[in-house]
Amino acid sequence: MISTHILDTSLGMAAKDVRVVLEKHDGLAWSVLSEDKTNADGRIVFNCPNVAGEYRLTFDIVDYYKAKGQESFFLNTPVSFRVTDVNRKYHVPLLLNPYGYSTYRGT
Repeated sequence: MISTHILDTSLGMAAKDVRVVLEKHDGLAWSVLSEDKTNADGRIVFNCPNVAGEYRLTFDIVDYYKAKGQESFFLNTPVSFRVTDVNRKYHVPLLLNPYGYSTYRGT
């Protein structure tokens, strides 16, 4: 299972309605597995097979800040990671503000 949670640290609140695309690398190119928008709590749980490999989440943050009428520096935020243990959850949170972001492997 792959999931994410976005917190807008400039507001101290969850970032809702952020479009996020989940892709898997097949050795040659990225293929889209799923696409969704964060819920009111800033979360998405992707319905995808438990398969080892290289994955990428791309957070469409420019539209999030445009909807708020706020300028931002980053257009989108791609986060690539490796799934090795298919028996565990992979939670990839994003801490976001208009001029920066950070991420980590959560639980």
